[in-house]
Amino acid sequence: MKTTREFLLDIFENRYTCKGYDPEKKVSHEDFMTIMEVARLSPSSFGYEPWKFLLLNNEEIKEKIRPYAWGAKVSLDGASHFVLILAKKDIKYDSDYVKYIVKDIQGFPENMMKDRIATFENFQKKDFRLLDREGDLFKWAVKQTYIPLTNMLTSAAMLGIDSTPIEGFNKEKVEEVLIDENVYNPDDFGLSAMIAFGYTNRDHRPKTRRKMEEVFEIIE
Repeated sequence: MKTTREFLLDIFENRYTCKGYDPEKKVSHEDFMTIMEVARLSPSSFGYEPWKFLLLNNEEIKEKIRPYAWGAKVSLDGASHFVLILAKKDIKYDSDYVKYIVKDIQGFPENMMKDRIATFENFQKKDFRLLDREGDLFKWAVKQTYIPLTNMLTSAAMLGIDSTPIEGFNKEKVEEVLIDENVYNPDDFGLSAMIAFGYTNRDHRPKTRRKMEEVFEIIE
């Protein structure tokens, strides 16, 4: 029987970006919702969850984004599930959204809310200087979405499901389609990435990675 370490390394050594899907094989509802629950439970900075996940089943919309999503063509051709990952815009320290998360989701009492929001204000203004330039708040949110994205890839691999993380698309053009189709409100969200799930229809070439000594260093 494999140890936990062996099991973990085996998952990552054998997880590949899927280059072709079998359209006849579908991921079960239970497995897919397990992956989505992993995404929902993922950590985020300050616990503010600046994301939303859209399962895109509409074939007409898929075809409309195809010309602008070169990295998604393989997935659009046969993946069982195709998900859009959105990042929330303008999560400023004094926004209604931050107050909602702190009070209604995290359950902090009124006397603790002020201190928590003040800490976030200091983080945004001084630590990461997220308020200096327009668009920096959204870029920060986009970085956060890659945490659940990574967890979704790993959980899929643990379930024996193939996956493809996708940022190979013309963001402006794809967003134009999605907004025209009323997929989401551009005042609240922007497109961060895409991810597909299914079962491969081909073999993968061996995994290539740099050696440990190139990527890991100990500073004494």
